[in-house]
Amino acid sequence: MHTILKFSYLLMFLFLLSCGEKVDKQVESKTTEVIGDEKTPLVETAQKIILFFGNSLTAGMGLDPEEAFPAVIQKKLDSLQFDYEVINAGLSGETTASGKNRLNWVLNQKVDVFILELGANDGLRGIPLEETRNNLQAIITAVLEKNQDTKIILAGMQIPPNMGKDYTTEFREIFPILSEKNTTHLIPFLLEDVAGIPELNQGDGIHPTTEGQKIVANNVWEILKEVVTK
Repeated sequence: MHTILKFSYLLMFLFLLSCGEKVDKQVESKTTEVIGDEKTPLVETAQKIILFFGNSLTAGMGLDPEEAFPAVIQKKLDSLQFDYEVINAGLSGETTASGKNRLNWVLNQKVDVFILELGANDGLRGIPLEETRNNLQAIITAVLEKNQDTKIILAGMQIPPNMGKDYTTEFREIFPILSEKNTTHLIPFLLEDVAGIPELNQGDGIHPTTEGQKIVANNVWEILKEVVTK
């Protein structure tokens, strides 16, 4: 019964995640936000750049930007006196196809670490797995063509079994397979210990609360720390 409930919550999470509803709040934060508006100039900085490229999970939908997990990562970096600036390039409702289409503008600046968090909306919508795989590969290729020294971290995602066992299993395997193929770092499951747990998600039951965001940040940090400490 616990397993069924967990999948039910995860299904609801992914369903509403795909709706792409966005909440914009103005707060002061060191984390730079980039939402894909080509009229907005990118921030020039002498610091090394960590760019989070994803959907509403990365954007921190429903929370102040300073509470989203990229901002939590920035605070962690600052506390350890690492000279990195985090850029939040999350966009609610993003699919791998739309992400691929806005990528060039985001890469108009040098990126030292690129964290790719896309694919959940593809899986929910039943987009052909080959298309999702190809789009993710195209994004990885484009990042490395822009700067072969950029370190890429791929965030793994999972979906509930409503699309069928074969689709669900193959979807989950896209991420480790691409990571191995491209020799990237891999976060096995971005929402580990958060998805399907009501008290760690907002009132809509789908997006992590402030506490949930901290757990997601820890999931990211477990992999990111290997990159920034080298």
